Amino acid sequence: MSWGPGLPRGFPRPGRRQAASALLVLLVLGVVGMGISRVQVDTKVDSFVPAGDSADRQLRDYQETFGGDAVVVELRGTTQLGLVLDPTELVRLIRLEGALAGLPDVHSVYGPGTVLNQTAGSVKGMLTQVAGARDQIRNVAEAEARRQHKSKAEVTAAGDAALVPFDRRYGKLLAEALPVGLPTVQNQKFVASVLMDRAGNPRPEWRFLVPTAKSATLLIRPAPGLDQEQTRRMVAQIRKAVRTSGLSIERPVVSGVPVVVSGVADRAHTEILRLGAVALGAVALVLVLSGWSRRRRHSLLPLGCALLGTASAVAVFGLLGVPLSLGAAAFLPVLLGVGSDFPLYLLQSERVRGVLVTAAAAAAAFASLALTPLPFVREFGLALGLGLVLTVGWALVLRRLGARIQPRAGDGREAALRGPRSPLLNGVAVVLSAAALAGWVLLPGMRIQSSPEELAKGVPELADATRIEQTLGFSGELDIVLRGKNVASPEAIAWSQQAQSLVVRRHANQMRPLLTYSQLLAFLGGNATAAQVSAGTEVVPGYLADAVLASNHKAAVATYGITLDDVRAQRRLIESLRQELPDPPKGYRVEIVGLPVLAADGLSAMEDARYTVNAVGILVAALAVGLGLRSWRAGVRVLLTALLAAGWLFGAIRLAGIDLSPLTLAIGALVTVTSCEFVTMLGERRLLTSAGRTVLTAAVAGAVGYLALGLSGLAVLRDFGLLLAAGVVSSYAAAHLVARVLHTTEADPSRPETPEPSPSRELQEVSA
Repeated sequence: MSWGPGLPRGFPRPGRRQAASALLVLLVLGVVGMGISRVQVDTKVDSFVPAGDSADRQLRDYQETFGGDAVVVELRGTTQLGLVLDPTELVRLIRLEGALAGLPDVHSVYGPGTVLNQTAGSVKGMLTQVAGARDQIRNVAEAEARRQHKSKAEVTAAGDAALVPFDRRYGKLLAEALPVGLPTVQNQKFVASVLMDRAGNPRPEWRFLVPTAKSATLLIRPAPGLDQEQTRRMVAQIRKAVRTSGLSIERPVVSGVPVVVSGVADRAHTEILRLGAVALGAVALVLVLSGWSRRRRHSLLPLGCALLGTASAVAVFGLLGVPLSLGAAAFLPVLLGVGSDFPLYLLQSERVRGVLVTAAAAAAAFASLALTPLPFVREFGLALGLGLVLTVGWALVLRRLGARIQPRAGDGREAALRGPRSPLLNGVAVVLSAAALAGWVLLPGMRIQSSPEELAKGVPELADATRIEQTLGFSGELDIVLRGKNVASPEAIAWSQQAQSLVVRRHANQMRPLLTYSQLLAFLGGNATAAQVSAGTEVVPGYLADAVLASNHKAAVATYGITLDDVRAQRRLIESLRQELPDPPKGYRVEIVGLPVLAADGLSAMEDARYTVNAVGILVAALAVGLGLRSWRAGVRVLLTALLAAGWLFGAIRLAGIDLSPLTLAIGALVTVTSCEFVTMLGERRLLTSAGRTVLTAAVAGAVGYLALGLSGLAVLRDFGLLLAAGVVSSYAAAHLVARVLHTTEADPSRPETPEPSPSRELQEVSA
């Protein structure tokens, strides 16, 4: 019988109840389609670092005031004078900086053009004020001398004496300003006096904006809290503005943390469908060619359920408005690989309860990744658990509608799992158990991949980041923030000067001052009074003051450039700063903020969670199987199988000298999924030839689905897929080893087998 033309044969003709169910399925599919249309893939920096701790809150507060991590644009001029000393090029540069500052998602822009323009205006005003103040001081002193009826010479002397303290502080400034002429960007002498030293090289304090005499660097700080699409759009607009600026330059380099992360996100977004299509085709080929089903036309039904379950899980994210992170690129192939296994069993096996218990245990093992400190790994585990549950739900719907698949007829033989164990088997079991134990013992000593360059390997934007780092000496930033009731005070400036001196003296090879509070007010000299500090902050161009001083004067920042190096080295640097920085003045507090701080915290959290992440998934799955099947033997089998499989993998990783990544760190929890499946589906008492073929088909399909990740352009996903495929082989071998070693603990073979309940009865129990 068949459902109608073009429908698979072998299924009963649907009645009214089935027709109503089919209509409901169509409505659900419509909702799924609507959810998928709303899905967003978002790979923000936040997903790579732990959220919710004090360092995260401090960084968010900092970015609300001063903007996010900068996009860095390197421009190399091709004219004889370069970009800043050539008046025509400088005007174009100023115009470009203004255009960038006007972009909708940009918080602020810092570049040499605007620095010069603002400085020129400030110098004019300051010289006018200084000259006026100087005249006023002289006039007041001379008037007082005249009131005292002193001689003309004494009046002049009184005026000169009153100017001594003033000239000591501001005389040098006036003397230096006079030879350069008018403070204007069209005056080459003025430009050179601000940015260059006497040898014609960029001044050290401005080298982050003028790396060489002919080049310029722009720092574009994005608005805080941008999502992936906003970041991508902002980067595209920056590139377009540079391209149409009219500057005479070589190929510009646009880089920085937001650009690299945006590149990773774009690669992940494009790979989702490509890797999913490869996994879909590979798993389909395995199911069709394996001959596990009596009728080949039914072979793809499990894959259809997995595809529906995957689509439904993605739709849930879309309907809830939750963007998928980098884990989405791994989520699709993994779920297609392992998700097709459970529909395969459900549509063929009479043991519905056993399949459902195994699926629940597997979903729990996936969900145990919620214990990891990194959001993108946590979301990956939760998405897999949800997708597996929905896949099993679609398989139950199909089974409810009457879909059943007849397994390929076996030859009637059973694999002999009983009988005395051979000494050889005992010896092999001991050796392999020792190898697994060694893998678990070695786990704490394994390095966790902490270099951003390694995690982003395969992204073209990484090459530009390397060039920026070689040219400027930095590719990221670390900020020291002083907070208090009024940081525009003498004691706050004195502390900032002391802190910067310490950083430069002890960590010059790791940190480079970019723009700091003490540096900006260095012209005040030492021992400035409160009035002088207040006047100094008014004189400094607001454009620059806003980069280091909050508008309410409750926060001041010193920004240092650092290389995006190994996170362990950055963690040691941060710990040293926390110990070495001088105590802040009473009523003030110091914060060290930046993505390196979050990355260091994330590394520490991952190192602390090595055993927890892996062991919890294994224990939860074993407990779920034991309770669900009401068999402590089944739970022990799952526990031993997962421990063996994960231990072998850890040992192999250590022997190969491979670093763990944030994804592969939790390989024990992920291997538990296939361990549950193989242990339960192989059966507690016997291994029928047909059942063995089905389990082997599922193992090959899962491994092939994981191998699709091996085609990823992102190294972190590629390595993850290859290791997962090895995990399938490992757990399959471990399941057979455990089944054969523990067979003597089974019930007496002479006892009659307990008959399996009928499918209809089990389905009634499931429905209830």
